[in-house]
Amino acid sequence: MISLLAACSSVPPAKLSQSNEAVPADAQAPARKKAQTAHQSSAKPDSDPLPNVELTDDLLFKLLTAELASQRGQPESGFMAYMTAAQQTRDPRLARRAAEISLRTLPPDRTLAALQLWHQLAPRSEEASQYLASLIVLTDNVAAARPIFEERLKQASEQSRGMTMLQIQRTLARAKDKEAAFDTLESLLKPYGNSSYAHVALAQAAFEKGDTERARAEAQTALKLEPDSELAVLSLAQAMSDKARAAAVLSDHLKEYPKAREVRIAHARLLIEQEQYAKARAEFETLTKNDPEDLSSIYALGMLAKQTGDLGSAEKQLMHYLDLLNKRGDESRDPSAALIVLSQIAEERKDTEGALKWLAQIDGGEVYLAAQFKRAQILAKRGELSAARKIIASLKAENEQEQTQVITADAQLLRDANQHAEALKALEAGLKRFPDNPTLLYDYAMAAEKLGKIEAMEAALKHLIEIEPENQHAYNALGYTFADRNIRLDEALILITKAHQLAPDDPYIMDSLGWVHFRRGNVKDAEKYLRRAYEIKADPEVGVHLGEVLWVSGQKAEAQKLWRDAKQKDPQNESLKNTIARLNAKL
Repeated sequence: MISLLAACSSVPPAKLSQSNEAVPADAQAPARKKAQTAHQSSAKPDSDPLPNVELTDDLLFKLLTAELASQRGQPESGFMAYMTAAQQTRDPRLARRAAEISLRTLPPDRTLAALQLWHQLAPRSEEASQYLASLIVLTDNVAAARPIFEERLKQASEQSRGMTMLQIQRTLARAKDKEAAFDTLESLLKPYGNSSYAHVALAQAAFEKGDTERARAEAQTALKLEPDSELAVLSLAQAMSDKARAAAVLSDHLKEYPKAREVRIAHARLLIEQEQYAKARAEFETLTKNDPEDLSSIYALGMLAKQTGDLGSAEKQLMHYLDLLNKRGDESRDPSAALIVLSQIAEERKDTEGALKWLAQIDGGEVYLAAQFKRAQILAKRGELSAARKIIASLKAENEQEQTQVITADAQLLRDANQHAEALKALEAGLKRFPDNPTLLYDYAMAAEKLGKIEAMEAALKHLIEIEPENQHAYNALGYTFADRNIRLDEALILITKAHQLAPDDPYIMDSLGWVHFRRGNVKDAEKYLRRAYEIKADPEVGVHLGEVLWVSGQKAEAQKLWRDAKQKDPQNESLKNTIARLNAKL
């Protein structure tokens, strides 16, 4: 409820600022008899007058009691006390505080009552009317919200009315009945037909309800009224039937209005979606020429350069981006993504110290754990397994998901170092803490299989299937293990077929299905499934299996080609080596 209402409103819910507190924290007894909850002289000429109410001992006690109740987990008591005080004093700020409390913890009917009272006591408050209208729309009573919208449009100044129209459109977009919401908006904006904003709002609303033809017509009308309107051209591009036409609309507008920044950004992003990276870079370069310290464009240029393999330019742009962030102290932007890409560039250049340096600068955020895992992986690759595991052990994981990630990361380090028994122990210890964790069960099963502990693997996968009956990977892993060992083939076919039903387009499951058919002597079906799997993903492992099926069926030249391709992709592939040796074949 809070997030939906906040999305509908331009002003997020927050506590009253101290200068507007109904009960100042530093109020002293001798002064409070003379205190007032507001001074009309300080109110803006176009704002609602605040009541001249004496802050008596009784009122102060009630407000303090209400606030303490709300903060001590008794929201209903706090809500009722504030509502009563608001009705008695006619102070809209108290109704606002009641609404804040109810928004977070109480049913919608309480919130509606508080918002209605707040709006009644402060009819000119844009914030109060926004929240009230938003809640009414969320309950799908669009008609009831109409008078509020009408009043907001009338009260809005000439300069602010356009943005008010767009705010109303965004609020109505939350309604379930899109047709009713559109009809209401169309009726509300009819008196303002000469405003390009009105037609942009209608274009957005039409697009929301799936009427792209009407959306295009409204956007074109807005452009006739205001040819340089970026909102209008963006709305027109949005309503186009395909990305190529949308890009053409934006490109044509930029020829006439080259300084249209938002249009150029949208055009660049559209070019990226179409994988036209060179053209997208040109657009962002134009943006940086106009504003050499445009952080978004500099960041985009760095990422595009990395995407196209221009590592030098990528490094230059991303380092410039980080320098500007540091100078500005802009905490609203997370530098983590740029740091990760810089570490990747260093790693591609075999500069492990550089990669570690960049990763070490990530000290929080969503990618923090991933960055630390990567640091550990780099250290382990250069033979410092002990130091790598110390990084993993030092991580503070807050919940089961994060703790599971730490456990599996440690086990992966051990597996990569061919310490499979130690990896199994690490996962086993993790399962003692989280016995029903799907990730740990699957990883434990794979580690057990690597050591030939088939009974342990089978038990873990069957337990996983009990917990997640739709987990195709569990069925596939168990079935493939049986098929690869040429045991329990009937059961293997049942398991892999179940996995295939759950994920019919998964190439690895198709590979398993082809392999179990081959083990059962059904070469024709084996070839069919393996060819299809290889078409979807030319993975070396699939190529090895398909090659063996073709070799056995007499198609040796094609088999050898597949094996050569597999060796080129993965020279150390054990399955390929074993297959070539077992069949006494040559590449």
